[in-house]
Amino acid sequence: MSRFLFPSEYYDSTYSIDFKSYYDKGYRAVLFDIDNTLVPHNFASDEKSMQLMEYLKKIGFKICLVSNNKEPRVASFNEFLKVEYIYKAGKPLKKGYVAAMEKLGTTKKNTLFVGDQLFTDIWGANNAGLHCILVKPINKHEEIQIVLKRIIEKPIIFLYTRRHKMKTKKK
Repeated sequence: MSRFLFPSEYYDSTYSIDFKSYYDKGYRAVLFDIDNTLVPHNFASDEKSMQLMEYLKKIGFKICLVSNNKEPRVASFNEFLKVEYIYKAGKPLKKGYVAAMEKLGTTKKNTLFVGDQLFTDIWGANNAGLHCILVKPINKHEEIQIVLKRIIEKPIIFLYTRRHKMKTKKK
């Protein structure tokens, strides 16, 4: 189970990750899920997400959004962020992650992935061989199919935190 569903790391929020430390370790790209990773489900990009993208670009990261959403959602979210994106990524299949790395000119060795769902984001990132970071969802109000997945995720996250003898990373 851990090979596919356990993240490399687990944080309270995308916004609590020390991305500079990852850059210092040699990572050069960050792939992001959108909904409940950067903003609440179906929200537009906001000041916080725009500031994060600008900060990451300033550090030197290449950035790509990897989403299962259709292009209108992803393109409109990206309007002010101005980063690369892959829509209808097919997560948990690895094709969307691979396409993102090809767009950015990076490899699985120097690319991070950040997402909020085990059964799409983390499973897919693991399939692609990426260092993957699970974050807690921003908003509890979600579509019913995601709410049902969250119920199944809870014991897996419990096992992960117990196995790794650590709590989520907070700032």
